[in-house]
Amino acid sequence: MPKVLFALTSHGRLGDTGRTTGFYVPEVAHPAEVFRAAGWDIAFVSVAGGQPPRDGIKPDDTVTARFLADNEAALAATPTAAELDAADYDAVYFAGGHGTMWDFPDATALARLAAAVYERGGVVAAVCHGPAALVNLTLTDGSHLVAGKQVSSFTDEEEAAVGLSDVVPFALETALTERGAKFTKAANFTEHAVADTRLVTGQNPASAAKVAELAILQSAN
Repeated sequence: MPKVLFALTSHGRLGDTGRTTGFYVPEVAHPAEVFRAAGWDIAFVSVAGGQPPRDGIKPDDTVTARFLADNEAALAATPTAAELDAADYDAVYFAGGHGTMWDFPDATALARLAAAVYERGGVVAAVCHGPAALVNLTLTDGSHLVAGKQVSSFTDEEEAAVGLSDVVPFALETALTERGAKFTKAANFTEHAVADTRLVTGQNPASAAKVAELAILQSAN
């Protein structure tokens, strides 16, 4: 049974706004349903371990409610990347949520784990703000994973539209482009995902399930 590791932020404060953030739960729940329907097992990791902070839970989202009910124990005690072996996973999926913008770029153990999965033929996937993990993710030859590849993420225009351009520590689309990514995007908040050489990325929450579908296809190739 193939296995996907969902990587989650441990950062729960939205800058100096006084608001909370965390991993965007639907960006795990909906792709997890896609992976499980395709016969995959799922697991979780977070930057700091333990129970990561949550965001984006909506009362009418039955998929997310079912996901949380089925995975409460696992989410309450996530391991850190240093505790895991890359050989156990066929894909790493970096979930979004604004918290990722603070801790994913410098999560070196998580980056090493994802690079190891990729270099042994696995898939690296990320959605929305999850590609913050790709900004400093390098391979053993020193190159950036995103360099020369088609990549998407929450766009600079979308960040402005939600009023957080001056809150997040950097502009994600800009940072990925500076690392050599061939950035691709659609209209604000519409589904858009792209796959390039076992790297799969999606623009926003609407793209999360599509990222899972493409990751499964990339893994089979």
